Amino acid sequence: MNLSGKSAIVTGAAQGIGRVIAEELARAGVKVALADRNDAGETADAILALGGESLVFRTDVSVAADVDALISASIAAFGRLDFVVNNAGRQTWKPLLDLAEEDWSRTLAVNLTGTFLCTQRAAAWMKDHGGGRIFNLGSGCNKHAFPNLVDYTASRGGIEMFTKVAAVELGRYGINVNCIAPGAIETERTKTELPDYAGSWSKLTPLGRIGQPLDVARLIVALCGEAGDFVTGQTIWVDGGLFSRAPWVE
Repeated sequence: MNLSGKSAIVTGAAQGIGRVIAEELARAGVKVALADRNDAGETADAILALGGESLVFRTDVSVAADVDALISASIAAFGRLDFVVNNAGRQTWKPLLDLAEEDWSRTLAVNLTGTFLCTQRAAAWMKDHGGGRIFNLGSGCNKHAFPNLVDYTASRGGIEMFTKVAAVELGRYGINVNCIAPGAIETERTKTELPDYAGSWSKLTPLGRIGQPLDVARLIVALCGEAGDFVTGQTIWVDGGLFSRAPWVE
């Protein structure tokens, strides 16, 4: 895949899935703005080692002023904005009855409001400059109830419907909007959730293995090319069949 001359913004780019998405876009020739509340310098170093180009932005996607600054600075630096990957997210492991309002509000602000702000601001520029592609990260929580993840599940369900509405409204401007929904993906964060995260989820996944960030990244890069020309408003599962099965089926 050769996407040379294009540019992208990836939020939550300091680690995990976001970092690998940014690296794969750079590998395809895309100039990448790395947005994260934490330092994404290691991602920038990895992209430089690939011969790519990136810029690092300390950004809280739930704050409109931060998002405006990110969009403006990225366009000023690269001269264009072709792709946005709304990957930044958080979650709270708490039962509904114990979840603090502060955690609920913060998760919705980052996951859902952040996706709204980045999409709205980017689309406003894309509308007058030939269109673009926007990818919103979802999860199995888009369609399944996960106990003790009420804030995260609510936000992911919201992102799926937000994606559909955005796709319907923005299609006339040549802007494709899709939700990419990973299954059980092995990252720094998920490996802390279970003693044997990979082994536990591999047994439940029809393809017989845990997912890797690269599985998600490669799909997004493909959809940035001609393969994504006529794809919009969709939720695309990157889960090895995990969420296609009934939970009681062995």
